[in-house]
Amino acid sequence: MQKTVLLTGSQGFTGQYVREALVKDGFNVVGLVQSNAQANDVEANLLDFASLRMAVAQVRPHFVIHLAAIAFVGHASAEDFYRVNLFGTLNLLEALHAEKAPIEKILLSSSANIYGNPPVSKVSESIPPAPINHYAMSKLAMEHMARTWLDKFPIIFTRPFNYTGVGQEGNFLIPKIVDHFKRRADVIKLGNIDVEREFNDVRMVAQAYSGLLQHADAGTTYNLCSGIGYRLQDVLDYCSELTGHTIHIEVDQNLVRANELRVLIGDPTQLNGQLPQLPSIHLKQTLAWMLGQ
Repeated sequence: MQKTVLLTGSQGFTGQYVREALVKDGFNVVGLVQSNAQANDVEANLLDFASLRMAVAQVRPHFVIHLAAIAFVGHASAEDFYRVNLFGTLNLLEALHAEKAPIEKILLSSSANIYGNPPVSKVSESIPPAPINHYAMSKLAMEHMARTWLDKFPIIFTRPFNYTGVGQEGNFLIPKIVDHFKRRADVIKLGNIDVEREFNDVRMVAQAYSGLLQHADAGTTYNLCSGIGYRLQDVLDYCSELTGHTIHIEVDQNLVRANELRVLIGDPTQLNGQLPQLPSIHLKQTLAWMLGQ
């Protein structure tokens, strides 16, 4: 029998790639969307418990991947982070429980931002969280809340490090840089430029979600990471190499965040041990894809 996955955030940047990976792996995927439901999707609002119950009753999912969230750190309302990321997740779990869905596994997407500015060069899952912004705090609160449900549901926790790809919103860093190079702009205004991050490929992340849903044990936590960090200058240099265009950087103090993470690189040991066949995609390949090359 084909198993059904309820996928929240299915219309978002990450969700479209996760759907593709799940379908490729043989799942029936039903997206949970707020509006404009397409074939095989259902409409519900994470903040509306009644609509969630109706959706769960209709779908009766075997698996859930919960991606829907406010993920842009610079989002204007602090309260929104908690309403959606924490209480929206609580509503979803309560709806699944109230409808006695035949759940075999739930995968919740948290964030590597919960580690804050860690004191080590590569962050493993054992590093204590120390969030420094509301987005990260809301995700850590979500994790703690969801752990109170482990006696009712088999839940996996994932902490993705930075990733990018075609279709990511333009207010994120890499799409902004790519857009400037596509337009062959003379100048780009950036905030903190002295940072180092992972910039993984969304297609790798999507395969990781599908693989962990199938193979990971309940109660486990995984950093979705490669262990490879890039300086912002590396990104600009790769784009220059790919396009033959150079661009002048202006630091805009309005874009500088006081609580910016300086370095955030993960330790992929646990993920690689669970999913040794994950593809390794270099950032330059991802940028070429985003540049349309």
